[in-house]
Amino acid sequence: MIQKLQRLFKKYYPYVYELRDIRVAGLVVFGVVVLLISWSGVKSIETNYHLQQEISRLQQENDVAELENSNAKLENEYLQTKQYLELAARQNFGLALPGEKELIVPKEVALKYTVRPPKAASEVKQATDKLPTYQKNLQAWVDFFLHRTEQ
Repeated sequence: MIQKLQRLFKKYYPYVYELRDIRVAGLVVFGVVVLLISWSGVKSIETNYHLQQEISRLQQENDVAELENSNAKLENEYLQTKQYLELAARQNFGLALPGEKELIVPKEVALKYTVRPPKAASEVKQATDKLPTYQKNLQAWVDFFLHRTEQ
């Protein structure tokens, strides 16, 4: 009975008996070693990629800090110039050079030629209520992507 089962097994599953050969076992071990080496290489490449991203991010932060420092240095140099001191004296203390006259302009006249402030949120909402649904939807998406919020 056992021999009959062995013959059937050998007939229908001949590759199982081929696995018993030492050459096949050697190929399987070689394949596993190749897979492990490949996996190790892929992981090292991934690690290097993430480290390179971190280096780039830190270099950009360093560049931004250097620019901020140079801006602060330039601002300090400007604050020490005679031009700035003259402007500060005119603005803060109302001083003027000899021979200059100060003109006082009424607020209504000064504001007459300025640009009007943006519409209030309620006026904008009323204007959008009259729009068709598809335009409201489009406007809502534009507001979402541009980080606009209702006040």
